[in-house]
Amino acid sequence: MRLMTTSRRTALAGAAIAVIAALGLSACGSSGGAGGGSSTAGNSTSSGAGAGSSSAGSETSSAGSETSSADGGQGSGAAKGDHSFIYITNNPIGVNEFLGLGDKGIKDAAAKFGGTSKTYESTDVASQRANIEAAIDAQPDVIVLITFDFTDLSKEYAEKNPDQQFVLIDACPTDPPKNLHCAVFREQEASYLVGLEAGMLTKTKKVGSVVAVDIPFLHRYSDTFAHSAQKVDPSITDTQLFIGGSSPFADPGKGKEQALALAATGVDQVFAVGAGSNGGIMEAAKEKNFFTYGVDVNQCGMAPGHVVDNTMKAVDVLVVTEIGKILDGTARSLSSYGLKENGMNVTSLMDGAANSGCVVMDHPDVLAKVKQARQDIIDGKITIPDPAAG
Repeated sequence: MRLMTTSRRTALAGAAIAVIAALGLSACGSSGGAGGGSSTAGNSTSSGAGAGSSSAGSETSSAGSETSSADGGQGSGAAKGDHSFIYITNNPIGVNEFLGLGDKGIKDAAAKFGGTSKTYESTDVASQRANIEAAIDAQPDVIVLITFDFTDLSKEYAEKNPDQQFVLIDACPTDPPKNLHCAVFREQEASYLVGLEAGMLTKTKKVGSVVAVDIPFLHRYSDTFAHSAQKVDPSITDTQLFIGGSSPFADPGKGKEQALALAATGVDQVFAVGAGSNGGIMEAAKEKNFFTYGVDVNQCGMAPGHVVDNTMKAVDVLVVTEIGKILDGTARSLSSYGLKENGMNVTSLMDGAANSGCVVMDHPDVLAKVKQARQDIIDGKITIPDPAAG
């Protein structure tokens, strides 16, 4: 059942932002499941009540406040019912935990609001288009897209289909149409916190980052990491290396190679900004005994004793939040989520941190300063430049 736009309910929401990429970062691999259908532009699986098959993309299906707060709260007017939601990735989910969070979010939305959810996994631009068109044909209440790969496509298809509601996570085109609702993150806020940790823990006074690609958005992580470490000690130096290639977000081998190169120069604190490539960076940390920092989810278990902390993105919660706002008619064209809105955080300051396995938990003095810095950012006492703003 498609949710109609306000104008038709009786018959039936900047250029710099446009480059925002999901640190989610495109990864390799695909997922399958029971009840799978065939696909002409990817792989297709489905399960759950009311689940159908897709002619394009890998598909999974399950039944199931006008503040930019990532609390997953259901809006007052969002009644449970026979809803349907479709999530489309830019690449196969595979080992990319960022894209996996979106899949979790769409399933959580189906469970919360009632109805079904499907996930279409794309492999290239052609399958991205095919998946969007297949989703539009299915007429769900909401189609959720993720990463900057959909910046132009989201606007194109939203303009052509004004009665279809869209959500774009982690990016936004200039002047989005009213039926396209963007949710973006202030990644630099959490990156500042792990940079503080690196600045306090480095012994060599050398920090660095291994980054998937050299684009302004990802400098929100690497540049802010260095900036914050140098706030602790201005003599600290920073080196950034990029993975590049055809699969920068899913190339652990190249990620490891770049991390080893940093270690060879004496860098002892490495920010792993490679999504599916991060496994190689963590492996290098174990081999060369340096410390690293993960992204999106808790990656401390990937290299016990070597991962200090992680920047965390509440993608799954934001999917539920944005869908809830569409259902109750309060969605905006653009919502921004940072520390204040619980859209960004670090593992060490979240519930369950004591059992996270993160190295910083063994440094209560560092943790106390990070906790204060988070509050200062929330209160506006610390202002962090946005490297993606130009």
